[in-house]
Amino acid sequence: MPISTQRSFLLTPSPATLLRSALVGLLGVGGWLAPTPGTAQTASPTYFDTHVAPAPTKLPPFEVKQPDKRLSPFTGMTRRHWQDAARYLLGGAFSYVQKLDDPMQFPKEPGKSYPRNEGQVPTEKLEGLCRTLFMAAPLLKEDPNLTLNGVKVANYYRHQLGLLVDSKSPSYIQPRAKNGGPSQILVEFGGLGVALFAAPEVLWDPLPQATKDALAATMLSYGDGPTVPQNWRYFNIFILSFFESRGYQVNKKLLEEYLQKQLTHYDGQGWYNDAPTYDYYSMWAFQMYGRLWSEYYGRQHYPEIAAKLNENFAPLRDTYPYQFGRDGHLIMWGRSITYRFAAVVPFPLMGLRPAADTNFGWMRRIASGAMLQFLQHPDFLEDNVPTLGFYGSFEPAVQPYSCRGSVYWMAKAFLGLLVPADSPFWTATENEGAWATPALAKGTVFNKFEPGPNILLTDYPNTGAAELRAPCHQDSSDPYRGDENYNRLSYNSAFPWQADGPNGEVAMNYVFKNRQGKWEPLRLYTFKKFEDGVYYRDAVLETDKNVQLHLAEMPLPNGILRVDVSQSPAATDLRLGHYALPKLAGTIRLSTRKVGSYTAHIIDNGTYQLALVPLSGWSETQVVDATGLHPAAIQSTVLNAVGTTSPNHHPVVFSTLLLWKKSGEKWTNKEMLPVKNIHYDAQSGIITLTMANGQNKTIKY
Repeated sequence: MPISTQRSFLLTPSPATLLRSALVGLLGVGGWLAPTPGTAQTASPTYFDTHVAPAPTKLPPFEVKQPDKRLSPFTGMTRRHWQDAARYLLGGAFSYVQKLDDPMQFPKEPGKSYPRNEGQVPTEKLEGLCRTLFMAAPLLKEDPNLTLNGVKVANYYRHQLGLLVDSKSPSYIQPRAKNGGPSQILVEFGGLGVALFAAPEVLWDPLPQATKDALAATMLSYGDGPTVPQNWRYFNIFILSFFESRGYQVNKKLLEEYLQKQLTHYDGQGWYNDAPTYDYYSMWAFQMYGRLWSEYYGRQHYPEIAAKLNENFAPLRDTYPYQFGRDGHLIMWGRSITYRFAAVVPFPLMGLRPAADTNFGWMRRIASGAMLQFLQHPDFLEDNVPTLGFYGSFEPAVQPYSCRGSVYWMAKAFLGLLVPADSPFWTATENEGAWATPALAKGTVFNKFEPGPNILLTDYPNTGAAELRAPCHQDSSDPYRGDENYNRLSYNSAFPWQADGPNGEVAMNYVFKNRQGKWEPLRLYTFKKFEDGVYYRDAVLETDKNVQLHLAEMPLPNGILRVDVSQSPAATDLRLGHYALPKLAGTIRLSTRKVGSYTAHIIDNGTYQLALVPLSGWSETQVVDATGLHPAAIQSTVLNAVGTTSPNHHPVVFSTLLLWKKSGEKWTNKEMLPVKNIHYDAQSGIITLTMANGQNKTIKY
């Protein structure tokens, strides 16, 4: 099978991207929202610039000063270093604050993010204010005199809370209109409720009574109102709960209704569905809000609901750690990935009421490792503020409901500082948990299947990477979920997802040439089963349901064996992508190697090498260079297998090895070709695999 090369595909906006940019009425952190009075957004034909000048000085990457290698032999991070990290990020935000009237507003990035008109600016400022409080509140609780950039932090936030209810202030937030629907303001007031619960003695108690009453009236106008039927209900719950705890009359019937409805989203193994998908919102929203609400309000007022939330939280210690790499690195997966290490917040919150059988040293090693993954990356900050992206700015991963201050949702991780200093989360010695056990020995692969959400977690001891597979059935009309955030065949902590290109460039998915002559990815999956180490899904093409695939993938010690069967009414061009490699330094090296009767195609960027071995069904392998599609570098390279389906629904077996190793490591023939033979019985549809180690595997769709 010949090797060919395509070069320098430029990232151009696809129709779906343009559509998402136009959906400016959808300004909310979850779900889709119909425009409502006071919240509707109007598309601007030109870039709307907020004219916020960059900070005059530039922060260097975060440094772990005086690391404690005794307590934390892997990261050096202790509770003190978490506080340092919180002050570091908060200090970057305060580099835009010279006086108490200055808003938490930052330089706007070009692209689809808001604000897109002047009317959205107060909401933008509200996001910066409320989200930076996720790190400020725990710091102020222990140091009420904290000063940053010459500004008393507690004075600043109290002053800003007053401006929210001052009709003469540019930061004024109008109460919700009687017919007003859910909006971004509800989201931010819900977060503010968390901060007020966490540090009332600093943020709430010193306020003048008139300010308290005005805040209660404004915030309750949103909390006592409509919401989006998923994680958003917690915003209402926190607003209602906080003000009830302070003696205000609230709609307890609505509070209880939303609490009961939140419980219905739980599907097992620590996962809540966010109506309709699984993603990090299960962790940085459902689990985090439920844990803190129980701590501050629920156990006293609604003990049965709090007990149920605790029961749903408990499985995380046995499931969620496997979703992170050995170094704690986070998998890039799901919408709002700009929130990054907010995903680790369940780990420190395990320390609030610690369960005896929790490996807290492993939990902290993961949480600190994920934090450093970003804090120490040179592209993480721009103008002292985290970028809208994964490492640096990355427009394909940005949702139109985000502004520059949205990134401080990641500061939810620092709510872990509310956990007492004598908690075992802070006092246990860091360790590598399951990675240091025989279950994850070198040369093996470890699968952990979660039958509630039908998620498969796979850990690869040879590289220390973690991988996730989840069924997602979300069409392209969903502006937040019908794309690469969810539709990849798998997601890996070592290989962040690459966006699709207009010329068929694809990574870790299939694309088909559809009836409109455009390359269309798979996004409509149906989970079938996980059996004998094989994860099964069915998939159909969104624009032509007659184009169908039976997907079967088997994780191996050095990669994935795919054995997929396609059926199509007509001959249809298709491509399958491996993971993509960013160009980090120098060139990405290309090579081929003969293994048995097959040809392996290999790319190497100096950190990892990826190999694609087409076993059956494919006509050629292409090495595809891309520009602007990868979150870790401007330029990247991916291996694509190219083929054509057979007409008249005649099945074709597309079998492929997608392999990896660290750069510089040698491949043995058994590693490069771990399967000796693939036999397809057309009558029964059963595929028998003869593996290089002598075992036989049967694929039964």
